[in-house]
Amino acid sequence: MTILHRLHVCKMDIQSACRGKVPYPLTIAGLLFVGKETAINRLLPQAEVIYLHYSADNMEEYDSRLDLKQPIISVIDRLTEKIQNTNKIVNVQVGLFRLEVEDFSEKVFQEALLNALSHRDYLNMGAVYVKHYPDRIVIENPGAFPEGVNEKNIITHPSTPRNKLIAETLQRLKYVQRTGQGVDIIFREMISSGKPYPQYYAYSEAVSLTIFSAIDDVNFVKLIASEQDKLQKILPLPELMILRYLTDNKRIILSEAQELTQLPIAEARKSCNNLVRDGLIGLSGKEYMLTAKVYDAIKSDVEYIQDTVIRYVKAKSLIEEYLQSAEFITNEKIRELCGFTRQQARITLDKMRSEGILRLEGQGRVARYYRN
Repeated sequence: MTILHRLHVCKMDIQSACRGKVPYPLTIAGLLFVGKETAINRLLPQAEVIYLHYSADNMEEYDSRLDLKQPIISVIDRLTEKIQNTNKIVNVQVGLFRLEVEDFSEKVFQEALLNALSHRDYLNMGAVYVKHYPDRIVIENPGAFPEGVNEKNIITHPSTPRNKLIAETLQRLKYVQRTGQGVDIIFREMISSGKPYPQYYAYSEAVSLTIFSAIDDVNFVKLIASEQDKLQKILPLPELMILRYLTDNKRIILSEAQELTQLPIAEARKSCNNLVRDGLIGLSGKEYMLTAKVYDAIKSDVEYIQDTVIRYVKAKSLIEEYLQSAEFITNEKIRELCGFTRQQARITLDKMRSEGILRLEGQGRVARYYRN
């Protein structure tokens, strides 16, 4: 029996049950929200979610399996309970408060599962798989990404659910905050919890998502919690992503920030400027770096000093090279040459004067610096 035939039969069953009332068409969403398990099994058997549990002793073969052909809400509730029953909690002390970080956040897991159920291809006979390992959860669902969506734009691409009615119903039932992919929620929760980025993989006929349990950087968790409390606001996802990148890579240029956040260049620049305004990053030439207070929170003062020294050595080299063919140099020329702010140029000039490399003649706008 074909899928279309099954749906036709189910439609006739419901119309008959209406006993003279105005008949209505059956939808996959309707069947998956209010249909009985027997009806789903008979009419839409591919609407199956298979849960597999793996132990630390054997990551190749599952030691527990659960096959679910039930209404969506039942599937969500049962699997959420499964995850919560084995969740461990890490306590992170932030000032006077203690922040509890779960292995797998309920919000993250539910969003990931809801995305799979909303975006899967119900014409494909494959099941949704939830593979639960000690250190990660992998969710695999049939059907490729919707047209135009890929791993490089999945955060910011406009929502295009394959099953719009399922997504809208989940929103009305308050299982999701709004109709959409929910990918930004997953990224935000993972990053602010100091965990690795969620990993999406696209195949020709399937998509998989991996979410991890381990905390990579406890100090980053403390920093974000502390700063959000101090600023009395929730940091937007692009700003969290830039901060997380800088804790691992020390510096970022605007084009890298744009690619990382998947935003237009103007929006990426705005995110960087907001972080500069809040005193979390600073601009050195064309590179953004963590400020000293952030280094103090998540790195070390030694690393900050090392970065500052490297920046000064590069600037000094450029200035000395310039003065080989020019009689003098100005603050404005150094800003142009090194990409510095006025203050950064002044600090560099003062240091070179203290080392006896340069001498100052004139004041204010006519100040010129000559090689000794």
